[in-house]
Amino acid sequence: MKQHTLRQSLSFSGVGLHTGRPVNLRVSPAPIDFGIRFNRTDLGEAPAVPALVEYVGKTRRATSLSYKGVKVLTPEHLLSALSALGVDNALIDLDAAEVPILDGSAHPYAEAIQACGLVEQDDERNFLVIEKTFVHEDPRSGSRIVFEPADEPVFDVTIDFDSKVVGVQHAVFDASTDYRSEIAPARTFCFLQEVRLLLKLGLIRGGSLDNALVVDEQKGGYYGGKQPYFDNELARHKLLDLIGDMSLAGRPIRGRITAYKPGHKVNTQALKKYLESI
Repeated sequence: MKQHTLRQSLSFSGVGLHTGRPVNLRVSPAPIDFGIRFNRTDLGEAPAVPALVEYVGKTRRATSLSYKGVKVLTPEHLLSALSALGVDNALIDLDAAEVPILDGSAHPYAEAIQACGLVEQDDERNFLVIEKTFVHEDPRSGSRIVFEPADEPVFDVTIDFDSKVVGVQHAVFDASTDYRSEIAPARTFCFLQEVRLLLKLGLIRGGSLDNALVVDEQKGGYYGGKQPYFDNELARHKLLDLIGDMSLAGRPIRGRITAYKPGHKVNTQALKKYLESI
């Protein structure tokens, strides 16, 4: 199977979910074996940041990358769309630290990539083939990530927040799944009781009901009258995030990844530990 890049450049504008700052972003075609890299145009001649797990920084409510002092925040939704839709090589220019949240999902990115189309390149894809079972657990959160051999990429997610509103939800992405319509539209979310704390921590400054679902446990529903697109939208969003985080392997994965109570911290820790094990 050959490597692919975009047919042409794509542009997006919005605000960062956590910084609240405006940002313009452009995703451009890139040559063979370039991988995915972020270029902070607001920092002049600063080095490009490779989208690799070894450069993961803070993971509180999002993934971040840090390379030679250059930071890129919240890239996971864009990375998810690029990975799931088969983009191996791309240069991402942005004029602020944080990738725009847009509508809180990967749908705008996926739609644009689908409309643009891909170009096949002359070299083969370098798959990360999972050849043996590997388990990573976090006793504090109860999270568990399992890597297992499989003939095709499979991502399997179960979430459980001990919530009467959310319940236990499950979602799967495999070769039969249409990522663009079934996974990409799933929006980010939080619980209403978390909002004040997150703001005090300097997070979600760009968050709103236009880009997030807010679970109101006390009233038994979703704040502001917003309703999920799917019965399991929260699990689908965690699946979207997992695909983005696992793309930080730097190559497409051939195998099955099963995640119970995933999150950016445990996702990236598990990937680091798995790569170290091989």
